[in-house]
Amino acid sequence: MTLLAIDFDNLHQILRNLYTGMMPLCSNMIGVAKGIAGLGALFYVAVRVWQALSRAEPIDVYPLLRPFAIGLCIMFFPTFVLGTINAVMSPVVTGTHSILESQTFDMNKYREQKDKLEYEALRRNPEAAWLVDNQAFDQRLKELGILDAPQIAGMYIERGFYNFKQTVQNWFRELLELLFQAAALIIDTLRTFFLVVLSILGPIAFAISVYDGFQATLTQWITRYISVYLWLPVSDLFSSILARIQVLMLQKDIEQLSDPNFVPDGSNSVYVIFMIIGIVGYFTIPTVANWIIQAGGMSSYNRNVNTAASKGGAYAGGMAGAAVGNVSGRLLGK
Repeated sequence: MTLLAIDFDNLHQILRNLYTGMMPLCSNMIGVAKGIAGLGALFYVAVRVWQALSRAEPIDVYPLLRPFAIGLCIMFFPTFVLGTINAVMSPVVTGTHSILESQTFDMNKYREQKDKLEYEALRRNPEAAWLVDNQAFDQRLKELGILDAPQIAGMYIERGFYNFKQTVQNWFRELLELLFQAAALIIDTLRTFFLVVLSILGPIAFAISVYDGFQATLTQWITRYISVYLWLPVSDLFSSILARIQVLMLQKDIEQLSDPNFVPDGSNSVYVIFMIIGIVGYFTIPTVANWIIQAGGMSSYNRNVNTAASKGGAYAGGMAGAAVGNVSGRLLGK
């Protein structure tokens, strides 16, 4: 799965480059936004000046500066607005990603140690050594004579079933790992799409917020942009938690395998369960990010995502049960 992980890392990097490459498109909307904001500023100032004159009241200048401040944000939108938000939020992304890298490094180190100890433990077991070690298998065949032909045939059949079982388990584990990586890529792709749309059409949202009755558009755009931006840190934290759980599981397995009397069963059921949990959990990331900063108008999307996650988890669990049951039935039937 190393090559698969590398390929998915490249896809995530492509999404980062896509977001950076499409930021200059904001400039195409600035001209339109300036026209909309200028017209809105004219109405905004005129209405308040006329109201003050009609009531014979002094004109309050400070509220009239709002459309001009928004106009400055529109004129320098890529650097002043997006640059400021990204600069403030990027340390959060960097910090959570460093946590993920440290946990992933520990997990890979412990996994290599566990695989080595598990292989050595199987070789120490006289009843299972010939299943995993070709030298032990050949030595056992030499100890048998011509009259032990049925026993030799049984050894070949039993070793074939063992290899078949290991192949099916590895295939199913790789399938779940593929689905796990695909879930992370789906979330990252949706995040990039939302950020690109919000960034390109951001000047228009700022321009519309100049008009009376649409002032909330400005705050809604900011909260939604930050909420979607936080999907990546939340995703890294979720992956870090899963990696930490696997590290604790691997440490426990290494402790058991260090006992010379311990015989491993080669089961990956706990690992499979946590992979299914990870697949479902990835689709709850938008909801968790929405808890950090409340963004209105995204509840419907979160409900759809949670529904898809529950169906995906049930489908993955059903595949797990069917695959394990199919293999067990074949093995017991023989």
